[in-house]
Amino acid sequence: MPTNTTMKRHADLVDRMATTLGIDLEEKMLEGLIMPDGVCDAVLNCTGCANPDDCDGWLKAQVAPVDSVPDGCRNAEMFKRLKAGKPA
Repeated sequence: MPTNTTMKRHADLVDRMATTLGIDLEEKMLEGLIMPDGVCDAVLNCTGCANPDDCDGWLKAQVAPVDSVPDGCRNAEMFKRLKAGKPA
């Protein structure tokens, strides 16, 4: 089970990735495109990433909004769907 520190780090990465893509996760929840459990699942999925430092560096180098996530993002499909206005 991931530690609280790990969960917080990856929650931050998921939120920053969404923001960088121009996705407001709270808005998408209000629209019914993703449930709170779906966001939690995305964070858990992110904890399985072997390269969170690479993701963090990529995020720091971006000027939002961007069109896609870096290669290997474990939540790429979810972000793609949400960006297109489809349920995740």
